[in-house]
Amino acid sequence: MGCCGLGLQSGVQSAPVTGALNRKVARSTIVIFLAGGPSHIDLWDMKPDAPAGIRGEFNPISTSAADIQLCEHLPHLAKRAHHLALVRSLGHYGRGPNDHHPGYYYNLTGHPPGADFPNQRQRQPGDWPYMGAVVAAKRPAHPYLPDNIWLPDMAGDPGARRPGQFGGILGVQHDPVYLIGEHETPMHLRAPAMSLPGDMTAARLRNRRQLMDTLNEARRALDASRRVTDYSTFQEQAFGLLSSSRSIEAWDVSQEPQSVRDKYGPGLNAMSMLAARRLVEAEVPFVTVFWKHDYEEDKRRGCLGGAWDTHWKNFSCLKDYLLPLFDQPFSALLDDLHERGLLDDTLVV
Repeated sequence: MGCCGLGLQSGVQSAPVTGALNRKVARSTIVIFLAGGPSHIDLWDMKPDAPAGIRGEFNPISTSAADIQLCEHLPHLAKRAHHLALVRSLGHYGRGPNDHHPGYYYNLTGHPPGADFPNQRQRQPGDWPYMGAVVAAKRPAHPYLPDNIWLPDMAGDPGARRPGQFGGILGVQHDPVYLIGEHETPMHLRAPAMSLPGDMTAARLRNRRQLMDTLNEARRALDASRRVTDYSTFQEQAFGLLSSSRSIEAWDVSQEPQSVRDKYGPGLNAMSMLAARRLVEAEVPFVTVFWKHDYEEDKRRGCLGGAWDTHWKNFSCLKDYLLPLFDQPFSALLDDLHERGLLDDTLVV
């Protein structure tokens, strides 16, 4: 966690190190962000001995790790708990307003937002960068893929994108490259920054690049600002990605056998976790799976908080809807990484 810039409460002390740890350094990181925030006392830290007014109605179950109990509605994950390390001491009380935008900012950057952080604040050039942007900035450039990929949706609604998910003070060239998916077509992830319009041929793309190079030379003579330099770098990356067929294939889950897709289960978020495994296999350093909730299904079930923000019908929304959609693909991801020899090289958060 410390490698990603997440600060624990000052009272937490680490255990003494009694010998050299025979562990590999993570080559890639996958962050699975359950947008809205699942109830920790109903999933990970159930407090079964607490009074009924504190604990929830779910029961804990034993797992493959002797010292870990999980919610009874995570049966698949319970069999893989020996892969887990639960951090139950992370908190944000007193670090900023208890609201959506400052909460996202703190979680995504590891930096407290400050007491005056407004809930509808947009990104600013002086923001702290997303932890994935920091990793990408420090790593050598991938030969044909971005180093920081985020899927299947951005955080926040259009016009109100949540701060903390961008490159911030590192510059726009370190923003994540976003792969966007829809619930109706879960196996199709598109990269708006890396997609050619329908009438755009490779020859036209090369002509446009030559024209853009000419314009950039003229513009640099007039304005050598950092912002222009950042966008020029971003354009160069985009052209390189568009010219490589391997880029699109890296996250194309349709190339996976049906048996593998079935293990992850149906739906966009499940296919996004499978795409994350493909990207890690292609040695992308940082991949974020940002849970995309289905507004229509949320309304039909009465889960009106938005994804994991269960303001209403917490127990039924978790038991009958959200937990099954998470338990199967997350467990399949751990299995898949383990079977391919990738889990020891991959930090899954």
